Amino acid sequence: MIDTNSIFNINNQTEFEGLALQIFKFQFENNSVYRSFCDLLYKHPSDVKTIKDIPFLPIQFFKSHKILSTKDTIKTTFSSSGTTGNITSKHYITDLDIYNQSFTKGFQQSYGNIEDYVILALLPSYLERKGSSLIYMVDAMIKQSKYAESGFYLDNYSDLKDTLIALDSQGKKILLIGVSFALLDLVEAYQFDLSNTIIMETGGMKGRRKELIREALHTKLKTGFGVDAIHSEYGMTELLSQGYSKGHGVFNYPNWMRILTRDTEDPLSIQSLGKTGGINVIDLANINSCSFIATQDLGRVNDNGTFEVIGRFDNSDIRGCNLMVI
Repeated sequence: MIDTNSIFNINNQTEFEGLALQIFKFQFENNSVYRSFCDLLYKHPSDVKTIKDIPFLPIQFFKSHKILSTKDTIKTTFSSSGTTGNITSKHYITDLDIYNQSFTKGFQQSYGNIEDYVILALLPSYLERKGSSLIYMVDAMIKQSKYAESGFYLDNYSDLKDTLIALDSQGKKILLIGVSFALLDLVEAYQFDLSNTIIMETGGMKGRRKELIREALHTKLKTGFGVDAIHSEYGMTELLSQGYSKGHGVFNYPNWMRILTRDTEDPLSIQSLGKTGGINVIDLANINSCSFIATQDLGRVNDNGTFEVIGRFDNSDIRGCNLMVI
């Protein structure tokens, strides 16, 4: 049995690769869906010597199968957003402590302690449905914050405006995390000049507004909030870890996560750095489901290890977790 604490104590690439190979073997042996997928590819742990040899499960399987590597009791189920009639992805969670550790430590690596921030959340489309992993994460962050002003906002933009301006002028460290269309609604109603606030968009117009390319969206938000950069979160229902961008769409990831790209013409071929391809995610926090996922996003990994999201495959539906089509 793998000690889950070891996931969050990775210090270097060698430790990451060693644990990733262990988790691959564990999931091959304990996840029947993933095992069947590997068998179809004639991939056995004896054939897998590096992380580039590991098969990546297409993310669509989360819509059609129960992806589990454990027989433990399911504590909660996260589901993706989708239009009426669409089949949504489901991520069955047997250990919420792993998710809590992942988003807490992941945020800490990029921004410091959650408790030091006032967390203001403008996520109306997520609040209006059940099963959002983003709402679970942000709600936990609000509870970790030491500021009573932290909280969710629906369409009470006037209250949010007053709170935001007052706290920013007091020099408080603020994180305003919001879905793109709601952030645009806010800056179209009010003008800001903020100096102590991080504006973080989670992507997606959710059918409320016309989709914008990332540069156009960020330009509007920078002007409206009076800030130099717009931050972004890269996450999805099927993952338990997030990447963060502090501007220009360039993302970092925590120590237990890696991004690779696959050839769009040969999905089993991993590309070299700098080439645009399908994004494959290794998320070791997903130990109880599947840690090796081939997403429907297009992107590239830079020489310094950061990554960029370029868009989505043409035949995939636009979803709401920082998947801007550009």
